Amino acid sequence: MHSTLGLVILLLAAAVVVSALFRAWRLPSMLGFLLVGILMGPHTLNWIPDTPETRHLAEFGVVFLMFSIGLEFSLPKLNAIRTTVLGFGGAQVLSFILIVILIATGVGLPWTAGLALGGALAMSSTAIVSKMLAERLALQSEHGRQMIAVLLFQDLAVVPLLILTPTLALGGDQLWQALLGASAKAALVLVLLLFVGQKLMRPWFSWVASHKSSELFMLNVLLITLGLAYLTDQAGLSLALGAFLAGMLISETEFRYQVEDDIKPFRDVLLGLFFITIGMLLDLHEVWRHWAWVSLILVALILSKTAIVWSIGRAFGNESPVATRTALGLAQAGEFGFVLLAQAGGLGLIGGTPLQVVLAAMVLSMMLAPLIIQHSDAITRRLCGAEWAGRARELHDIAIKSMGADGHLIVCGYGRSGQSLARLLESEDIAYIALDADPSRVKAASAAGETVVFGDASRREVLMAAGLNRARGMVITFADLHAAMKILGLVQEIRPDLPVIVRTLDETDLDNLKQAGAAAVVPEVLEGSLMLASHALLLLGVPLSRVLKKLRNVREQRYGLLRGFFRGATDEDAQLSETAQPRLLSVLITEQAAAAGKTIAETELAELEVEVLVVRRRNIRGLDPQPDMQILAGDVLVLRGIPENLATAEIQLLQG
Repeated sequence: MHSTLGLVILLLAAAVVVSALFRAWRLPSMLGFLLVGILMGPHTLNWIPDTPETRHLAEFGVVFLMFSIGLEFSLPKLNAIRTTVLGFGGAQVLSFILIVILIATGVGLPWTAGLALGGALAMSSTAIVSKMLAERLALQSEHGRQMIAVLLFQDLAVVPLLILTPTLALGGDQLWQALLGASAKAALVLVLLLFVGQKLMRPWFSWVASHKSSELFMLNVLLITLGLAYLTDQAGLSLALGAFLAGMLISETEFRYQVEDDIKPFRDVLLGLFFITIGMLLDLHEVWRHWAWVSLILVALILSKTAIVWSIGRAFGNESPVATRTALGLAQAGEFGFVLLAQAGGLGLIGGTPLQVVLAAMVLSMMLAPLIIQHSDAITRRLCGAEWAGRARELHDIAIKSMGADGHLIVCGYGRSGQSLARLLESEDIAYIALDADPSRVKAASAAGETVVFGDASRREVLMAAGLNRARGMVITFADLHAAMKILGLVQEIRPDLPVIVRTLDETDLDNLKQAGAAAVVPEVLEGSLMLASHALLLLGVPLSRVLKKLRNVREQRYGLLRGFFRGATDEDAQLSETAQPRLLSVLITEQAAAAGKTIAETELAELEVEVLVVRRRNIRGLDPQPDMQILAGDVLVLRGIPENLATAEIQLLQG
C-alpha cells in the first residue's frame, strides 16, 4: 500500500514539474511525460515498475483520447471536406504503410510487422501541429487546412488499425479467418451502436440532465464511455473503438460541449500516464548501442513523409509552396503512433531492438517538429522559386487595392468584427482596406465587391503594400495577443504616430497593449458589461446624459472601475496566460485583525501591488479609500490584484 502511494506521489510530482517546464518552453507536455517515463522507467532509474496493472491503467488514457476524437467527429463536417480528408489523408496513410511494408519485407521482417510499423509511423502529431498552426495564425491558411484534413483522417484511421493489429499477431492460416471475423464483428457492433444507440442517446442524456445534478451527469458520461469500451472489448475488438463510438454518439446531441469539458481532466491525467508508460519502453542503453540505426530511421522518417505528402499534395493540385509547408508540418511521428506501436509491441509483432530503434526515432522526430515548423517559411522560400512569385502577386494585389487611397483606415482581420466595422465605415464614406489570412473568406467577400485582400497583417511588407505610410489609423479586429503585439511593434517602428485600436477578449492584456503603442484597447467582456449596464440604467429611468457621462468616465479611466472580478465556481479554469488577470477579494477586518486601527498606507498593501478599491463600513458601501483612512473593526475591504498577491495581502491584513 505504501509503495503504491509512494509511486503515485512520485508520478504526480514528476508530472507537475515537467508539465510546468515544458509549458514554459512552449513545448507539448506529452514530450515531458515521455521524458519522465524514459528517466524513471525500468531501463534507467527503475523508479517505476513495468507491471501489467500500470499498463492496464494507462490504456484508459487512450480510451478517453479516442472518446474526445469521437466528440469531434461530425458527419456533416467530414462531408464538407471529404475530398481532402478521404483523398489526401487516405493517400498519405495508405502509401506510407505500403512503403514501410516493402522495406520491412526487404530487411527480413514479416509483412504483418511491416503493416503494424507502417500504421504507427504514418501518424503525425495532432497536438504539436495544431498548436504550432494556432500560434502562427495559420489554421485558416491553405496549408493549415490541408494539414488539419490529413490529421483528421489519421485520427479516424487509428480505429481500423486498432482492430486490425491484434489479428495480425495470430499469423499463419488463422490470420485471414481472424481478419474476416474481426471485420464482421466490427460491422455488427457499428450497426447496433450507430443505429440503435443514436436513437437512445439523446433521450437518455436529456433524462439525466433533467435532474440538474453535475455529479449524476459526470457519472453518466463515465458509464457511457467505459460501458461501450467494455462492450467492444468483450466483442473481441478494442477498448478504444468503443470509446470512439461513444464520443460519436454524444457528438450528435446538444450535450457535446458539456461532456467535453467534464471528461477533459480524466483524459489529460490518464493520457499523461499512458505517455509515461511509452517512455518506460525506451531503453537508452539499447538506443545508444544502435544510435546509427536510430539516426538513419529518424532521417528516413522525416524525409520520406515529407516527400510523400509533398508528392500527394502536388497531385491534388496544390502549388509547390503550399505542398512544401504541408509536408514539413506533417513530417513527424504522432501520439497515436505510440498507441499503435505499444499495441504491436505487447502482441509480439515488434520487439527487441527494432522496437527500441523505431520508438527512439519517433520521439526524436516529435522533438524536432516544432523547430521544423517554425522554420518552414524559410525552407519553403529557399526550395520554391514560385514562393517569391506568389508573395509578389499577393503584395501586388494589396498595392492595387490601396493605390490612390490616402488617409484611409487599415482593418486587420475581416471576421465578424471586421465586417461590422467595414459596413459602418462604408455608411460614413470612410476609405479602408481590410487584410485577412483566410483565402476562402477573402474570395467570397471580394466577389461581393468588398475592399478586402489576402495578406498577413503581421508582416512588414504586407502593411507597407496596404499603404501604412499614408493611412490615418488602424484597427486590429482579432483577439490574438501575439499577433497584435507583433503588428504594434511594426507600426511603432514605421509609423509611431499612427493611432491603433486593438480588440481583446478581456482586460488581461490591456496594459501590455497600451505600453506596446495601442491608442485604444477595446475589451469585449467589459464593453459588453457597459452595454448591459447602460440599457439597465435607461430602463430604470436614469437620464441619458448621466448614462453617457458614466460610460465616458469609465472609458477615460481605462475601465478601472470594472477591472477585476469575484471568481466563482462556474468560471472556467484560468489559462496560464491569464494568471496575471486582476481579481477582487473581500476581507472582513475583525477586532483581532492586525490591520485594525491602522491607516491604509500603514498596511503597505501597495508594496504587494494590491489596491484597496472600496471600503464598506456599517453597511455604507463605496467609501473612497484614502491613504490616511483608518481601518476599523467591522470594515470590509474590497481588494484588487492578482491571485497570489491577494492571498498574501489577506494574511498581512489579518495576521500581520
